[in-house]
Amino acid sequence: MQNSDVITHDVIVVGAGLAGTWAAMTAAENGVKDVAVLSKIHPLRSHSGAAQGGIAAVLNNVRPVAGTGPRGPLEQIPPGDDPVDSFDLHMFDTIKGSDWLGDQDAIEIMVKDAPDVVIQYEHMGCVFSRTKDGRINQRRFGGHSAPRANFSADRTGHVLLHTIHEQALFHNVKFYSEWYVMDLIIEDNITRGVVAINVLTGDIKMLRAKAVMFGTGGYGQAFKVTSNAYANTGDGVALAYNAGAPLMDMEFVQFHPTGLYRHGFLMTEACRGEGGYLINKLGERFMKKYAPDKMELAPRDLVSRSEQIEINEGRGVMEDGQGIYLDMRHLGREKIMSRLPEVRDLAIAFAHVDPIEDPVPIQPTAHYSMGGIPTTVDGEVLANANGDLITGFYAAGEVSCVSVHGANRLGTNSLLEASVFGRRAGRAIAEFVKGGAKLHPVPGDPAEKNRKMVQQLFDNDGTELVEDIVQDLKTTMTNKVGIFRDEEGLKSALDEIHNLQERFKNIRVMDKSKRFNTNLSMTLEASHLLTFSELIAAGALNRQESRGAHSRTDFPKRDDESWLKHTMAHKDEDGRPKFSYKGVTIYWDRFPPQERKY
Repeated sequence: MQNSDVITHDVIVVGAGLAGTWAAMTAAENGVKDVAVLSKIHPLRSHSGAAQGGIAAVLNNVRPVAGTGPRGPLEQIPPGDDPVDSFDLHMFDTIKGSDWLGDQDAIEIMVKDAPDVVIQYEHMGCVFSRTKDGRINQRRFGGHSAPRANFSADRTGHVLLHTIHEQALFHNVKFYSEWYVMDLIIEDNITRGVVAINVLTGDIKMLRAKAVMFGTGGYGQAFKVTSNAYANTGDGVALAYNAGAPLMDMEFVQFHPTGLYRHGFLMTEACRGEGGYLINKLGERFMKKYAPDKMELAPRDLVSRSEQIEINEGRGVMEDGQGIYLDMRHLGREKIMSRLPEVRDLAIAFAHVDPIEDPVPIQPTAHYSMGGIPTTVDGEVLANANGDLITGFYAAGEVSCVSVHGANRLGTNSLLEASVFGRRAGRAIAEFVKGGAKLHPVPGDPAEKNRKMVQQLFDNDGTELVEDIVQDLKTTMTNKVGIFRDEEGLKSALDEIHNLQERFKNIRVMDKSKRFNTNLSMTLEASHLLTFSELIAAGALNRQESRGAHSRTDFPKRDDESWLKHTMAHKDEDGRPKFSYKGVTIYWDRFPPQERKY
């Protein structure tokens, strides 16, 4: 390997959203001098910035332990005049939302770290919306029993991302903007670094590191209608899987109830948290049939299924009957303008509807990936279901699976998870690097191997175009691996995915240039989409029950006796997934499984 082809850092973080930037900033803050972040887009365009509604934390009854100062450990204040909330209640809501597939030790850590993370955001300069007496404001969110969504109007992710990015720059973290990671190098269960292409120049480099952390986000782009950015093509999960790491619970994909009709742009759950209604073409608030206690603030999986049932039974809106109305007119101009200004702008720009005057057409949209790279609560990546680790490899945020979300995530727990476990991963990385971690040698020349792979793509005079393959995959995933699933559809989906994988071998890259070759990037992304989509469909076919976001019409009941366990997918020698299973951590004396009702 030529030295000019190698870049070296102590720590390389892939992904510049909340999880990745928290990890990078925290590692630097804890004494690691050489931390770099690679992002295939501009860091401030990371998808964390698109989150709107809030970050969950029990704030209204916690305080620093006496004598420890404003940044000291927190304790709960006995309930007083404020609405009752507690760590146990936040835990229970999250566990119930997960349909008892969330690991309760990880959930407890997330819930108890939450107030400190939010307070740290505030001390770093994050601008939260306020109550009249100056406290951070909190709104209700689906599946939560008390107002605990701490928000900044409807642009919470935006302000959190800008805040943590500034702090990373302050701590001298180096950012590589528009560098696309093509390969993760793991040899002998030790992480050696990554191979990445500089999108601007087309140069492919080996980047060596003592520790690599993935914070690459989710994979909603496998579906036709999604709230996810174009960048969310599941690169991290596919790269980890191809490098030999397992993936966990990939069959659990959340559909958000309120994506803008046909576009998928998110109409934040805060619309319902502030009091918005869901109505069908008959003008009925139909959620009274499905979740009479929570109504529109039931968990997302339940609300999305309810909407889809209304649509399937002919009560949808719009010309094709595939929409539902989100009605916020009764909230009034003042509340919409102060609490939901960006939602209003999206509705006007893309649906040509002003929510102050008219209901907004929406539909369920692929939104969040509960599954991902399995990790410990400190972000260390698991090598198998036995708890063995891959040395020097870390992950946090949506690309990971701790698992705090289990079969279904509650709103506002995603920004929280990315922040809490990104910070924890950063601390663990700092301890690992400062504890004597070595820069291990890299066998062969992975950068040259990837250059040859790209050249082979350029030389391939095939007949398939990447756009056709991706659109066919999206149609298959939406129609057969979507909100409702069954054996026939899942088997058919797997056959179609395998066919698309064969068609991909005949791909033709039209643009042969080096600089800013988006045709090449889309081709690499398509290979990742095809890789993990097989795992989603195969895992869903194996799991013969309904749990959370995984809804089998041929197995409509939850089956704790057979399926209270995590799915672990490994890449077998023939390239197909091989499945094993991992137990769920449950506090049987505190939160034993029960029927999930709302």
